[in-house]
Amino acid sequence: MNSVEGFVTQIQGLSSTASDVSVLQNLLKQADESLHAESTRLLPFLDQLDPSKHSLGYLYFIEACTAGPVTKEQASTFALIIARFISSCVADQIRLAPDKFISVCKRFKDQVLLLEEPLHGVAPMLTAIRKLQSSTEHLTTLHPEFLLLCLLAKCYRTGLSILEEDIFEVDQPRDLFLYCYYGGMICVGQKRFQKALELLHNVVTAPMSTINAIAVEAYKKYILVSLILHGQFSTSLPKYASSVAQRNLKNLCQPYVELANSYNNGKVADLETYVKANEEKFESDNNLGLVKQVISSMYKRNIQRLTQTYLTLSLHDIANTVQLNSPKEAEMHVLQMIQDGEIYATINQKDGMVRFLEDPEQYKTCEMIERIDSSIQRLMTLSKKLTVMDELMSCDPLYLAKAGRERQRLDFDDFDTVPQKY
Repeated sequence: MNSVEGFVTQIQGLSSTASDVSVLQNLLKQADESLHAESTRLLPFLDQLDPSKHSLGYLYFIEACTAGPVTKEQASTFALIIARFISSCVADQIRLAPDKFISVCKRFKDQVLLLEEPLHGVAPMLTAIRKLQSSTEHLTTLHPEFLLLCLLAKCYRTGLSILEEDIFEVDQPRDLFLYCYYGGMICVGQKRFQKALELLHNVVTAPMSTINAIAVEAYKKYILVSLILHGQFSTSLPKYASSVAQRNLKNLCQPYVELANSYNNGKVADLETYVKANEEKFESDNNLGLVKQVISSMYKRNIQRLTQTYLTLSLHDIANTVQLNSPKEAEMHVLQMIQDGEIYATINQKDGMVRFLEDPEQYKTCEMIERIDSSIQRLMTLSKKLTVMDELMSCDPLYLAKAGRERQRLDFDDFDTVPQKY
């Protein structure tokens, strides 16, 4: 019997029960090299396999088929086949060969990008993540690939669907870096700057032995988002950030640090002059749009400062004080800030006067109480989860071995004794 036909027959006969699939897995592992050697002949045989029944065998075949270089015409065919496979495959079977499944999904991403159709890859990649995940707390290698497709297709809301999930298990450090970096960009696209800052913060403070390009690019956006959200930026990273990041990030992102310094001066004209002088640099980093939002945020920040000093102020005076071109432009800024909840004010259209108000929220409505209670419950759940993780880590042999080596370096005679209670 021809070898490929033989493999097809074995796959068809050993895909019904868990024990059969286990036997098939061993056979496919042994036959992997042979399948790759026959890769150019495998495509027609896929029609004899049902991806919803023969998922493991189908996976080995499609992985071998797509192992070599792919033309644009081939990409169109393979992308459709892989999308259908992802949709109908059995999760329990593909999890027996996760590396194969990840490889196929990454090639699928490459194919839709080659076809310049990232939107066609978004839904299948999300399905692939759900089938590969052991739980929603598991960050897979496919998460960054999915978020990249969402970015390129501008499907920001779809990308947000997985960014709301708490992650506690990570396969590879690089996956976490890219997940948080792409996730931060998606949140910026949705103007969810608080979540964006949180994700970018995770990148720049994550453990790293050497500086990496992802952290450098994340730090640039971290500075810009900090200015937009808080109107200030501190170059000092938290103590838990790696020493590598603390030593290098500031020097590698000097134009952005200087931008933050110019912003802190509070003079719009100086900030605009600096941006103009470094426009080419910001544009080459694909950050010019975010930089322009920084400039816009300075106008807002200056208007917010006025609310701390004045109860009423004319639009003309606001325009002059914050260096806007006209009262009409000042009115547009004030209206947008009222709509976004950044200030509380009313505008008298007759005389052009703005009246600044106190926050009307009394924090005693049923809706607010439910939000507070929900936050408390989530924090309690998170606290319990962290306690469990801490207990597991304290019993981990690798951690204990490392902690033991670190302890041996210390001479405890050099430390003062602990004071005793009377």
